[in-house]
Amino acid sequence: MELLIPLFGISVGIIVPLAVFYWLYHENKNKNETIIEISKNLDDPSKLEDMLGMLDERKKEPIDYRRGGVITFFVGIGICLLGYTAMGSFFVGVGYLVGAIGIGTLVAGYLYPNTSEELTNAVEDFEKK
Repeated sequence: MELLIPLFGISVGIIVPLAVFYWLYHENKNKNETIIEISKNLDDPSKLEDMLGMLDERKKEPIDYRRGGVITFFVGIGICLLGYTAMGSFFVGVGYLVGAIGIGTLVAGYLYPNTSEELTNAVEDFEKK
C-alpha cells in the first residue's frame, strides 16, 4: 500500500504527456486530411489560401510585453510575500528575481513598440524630426 501512491504519481507523470501528444496528433491529422479534401474540390488557388488562413490557429497579433511584464512583476511580488510570511528567505530572493524579470519585460515593451499602430506612430514621429 505504501508503494501505491508513488507508483500512481509516476504513472500519471508519464500517462498525461503521452495522452496530450496522442490527442494533438489526431487533432492535427484530421485537420490536414480536411485541407487535402477541400483542396481537391477547389479550382481557385486564392480560395485555398483563404481556407488555410481560416484554419491557421496561430495568433495574428504580436506579443504585448508590457502586459506580460506587469503579470510577471506581480507574480514576483506574490512569491516574495509568500517567502516573508511562510517559506523563508529563499522564496524572498526568488520573488525579487521574478519581479526584476517582470520589470525588464515591462521596460522592453515600452522600448520596442509591437503593434502596427504603435509602429506607425513611431515612424510618423521620426519623420517629423
